[in-house]
Amino acid sequence: MKKLQAQGLHHITMMGADRATSIAFWEGLLGMPFVFEQPNLDDPSQGHLYFDPGDGRLITIFTSEERTPDSRPAPAEPGQMHHVAFTVSQSTYSQLAERLDARGIPHSGEKDRGFMNSIYFRDPLGMLIELASYRFEPPAGHSHADVLQTAHRIRVAAGDAAIADSHLADAIEELSARRPSLSD
Repeated sequence: MKKLQAQGLHHITMMGADRATSIAFWEGLLGMPFVFEQPNLDDPSQGHLYFDPGDGRLITIFTSEERTPDSRPAPAEPGQMHHVAFTVSQSTYSQLAERLDARGIPHSGEKDRGFMNSIYFRDPLGMLIELASYRFEPPAGHSHADVLQTAHRIRVAAGDAAIADSHLADAIEELSARRPSLSD
């Protein structure tokens, strides 16, 4: 059977509370421009807000003025989304804990994931949000996924439990070496 080949994330749609809460969180806190809105075409009693997370793709939120924020953690059941992660620069990452603290938003504190740094907190509706920053830049012509896949292979061959800086450095060197050189 042939695959239904995906080529990237198109958008993510989440259930929101009221319009003001959604705009305050997605644009006001996370800095995602509010780019357009229309009714939810499957349920016109709800609004459908569209935000740009920074890469031109979309995060969309279904809103209803009848729903109010409920910050209890969203269920962690099979088939449910655990969290959604957004990219931030290292310079922004270094300010996250301070900026969340200034707003009184509880968070996980800084997490070292070996290949990235991240902080977790909850949106006004209890969904877990991660703000993450890669600790490397891929070589020209390669993606973060290329580096991680190569680093994974190197890590497994070394018998290490998780990706570390040495695996990333070796992966970047290996991917960079694939570019032709006049001295070859």
